[in-house]
Amino acid sequence: MTHTPADQPSAPNPEQLREQIEQTRHDLGQTVQALADKTDVKARTQHKAGELKEQAVVKADELKAQTAKATSQVQDKLPDPVKDKAAQAAGQVRATAAQAGRMWEKKAPAPLRQKAAQSAQLARGHRTVLLVAAAGVTVLWLTSHRRKKG
Repeated sequence: MTHTPADQPSAPNPEQLREQIEQTRHDLGQTVQALADKTDVKARTQHKAGELKEQAVVKADELKAQTAKATSQVQDKLPDPVKDKAAQAAGQVRATAAQAGRMWEKKAPAPLRQKAAQSAQLARGHRTVLLVAAAGVTVLWLTSHRRKKG
């Protein structure tokens, strides 16, 4: 069986070939870029860390709101004598902490004081995270404490 010229597709002209080559180059470039992105572990890690940080901030805000609500509810339910007693205890704790700090300054070795100062500086730098964590623990404790009573 022989083929007639009508059965064969017409050969592409030079302009069509250039367009096909350009399209192939474009597709190949995209494929190479996608592979490069997959192999760039550092960039992927940074991207994931950014996502996790954003999620942590959202969760911290939620916990902060829940803690404020729980604190308000607890304070509303406390009788005045208990509030007064708590204020007295807080004052005593502050005085004792100040006394312990003075004793620490007198008796602790210099390298240990320096390390403690660095740790305190780090804690101050991450105060929000520490406060949110403490608030979360408080909320969990209050929630579990209420369930035990209820």
